[in-house]
Amino acid sequence: MRKLILVAGARPNFMKIAPILRIARSTHFREKIQVVLVHTGQHYDYEMSQIFFDELEIPRPAYFLGVGSASHAVQTARIMMAFEEACLVENPEIVVVVGDVNSTVAAALVAKKLEIKVAHVEAGLRSHDSTMPEEINRRVTDVLSDFLFVSERSGVLNLKNEGKSDNAIHFVGNVMIDTLYFQLSKLSQRNTATTQVSRPPGPFAVLTLHRPSNVDREDKLKEIFSALAVIARDLPIHFPVHPRTHERLKQNNLLTEISKQALILQPPLSYLDFLRLWKDAALVLTDSGGIQEETTALGIPCITIRENTERPITVHEGTNTLAGTSSEGILKAYENFKSSGGKKGKIPSLWDGKAAERIVAVLAIT
Repeated sequence: MRKLILVAGARPNFMKIAPILRIARSTHFREKIQVVLVHTGQHYDYEMSQIFFDELEIPRPAYFLGVGSASHAVQTARIMMAFEEACLVENPEIVVVVGDVNSTVAAALVAKKLEIKVAHVEAGLRSHDSTMPEEINRRVTDVLSDFLFVSERSGVLNLKNEGKSDNAIHFVGNVMIDTLYFQLSKLSQRNTATTQVSRPPGPFAVLTLHRPSNVDREDKLKEIFSALAVIARDLPIHFPVHPRTHERLKQNNLLTEISKQALILQPPLSYLDFLRLWKDAALVLTDSGGIQEETTALGIPCITIRENTERPITVHEGTNTLAGTSSEGILKAYENFKSSGGKKGKIPSLWDGKAAERIVAVLAIT
């Protein structure tokens, strides 16, 4: 039986590991693969992490490293020190990392120096913007990885251009979409009385905003919200506020001003409650990565408040519009949405809910 360590650290990771664990534990694979789950604790709100684990049916981790929040350097160092101990105890054949957070690159570095093979789920994505910490994490992790599991064809091209072997690259589809489809089926059976949210009346938009480049600069934060205030006159915007963003809004005295507009502030939501909210939205505005993919899968127009995206297929084939971060760019994208009724797209190749099956099949036999 092949032993794998599967690493997660922050909320975006949880949606990616859930289908991999589910397939690895299925009848077909459970005699071939043993998966040891390590939660680094990079996401420092353990209670919120536990809600995601429960909803996504992720079992209790074998290791909870509890590294907490810190600077990139300190956090990465803490993860490496604690994760090395887990690797020495477990002696896995492969360490599987997902996404692009600090836990991803830290675990890959440790594994490679211990001569353990590394598998990267969501390999090859590139924003080509080295000011993004995630871009650095992605590139370094891919350099170290023996198995490169790619979610969209641009990733295959990027990896080949960077000199990776064809044998290492596996175009498998998108595990985020596996989780989306699985949770939608659960949501249809879920008791609405147990949720924090219900579908708002009439057309509405949903906003997520957390990226440091957007929320840490007062001038940029005010510019973005000046555009959102204009949009909110047409379309109520429901806004589950990330703790980081809430703190910046408070520091810059914007909470009172926002409350006067049709921006409806809400506390952070669990995965299922957030899905219940945005799946019926007329429009999603975001600076996140995963929601660009999920809205494309469900055919919901999305305006991304960033200068670039590492998920270009959501723009070229999907429903995503890259608006930039200026007020002018955001409002232009919104006017295009109003005039066209929303961008139409198609579901990209292999976004069929079976990416995890392809990943586990490769890990089981290679």
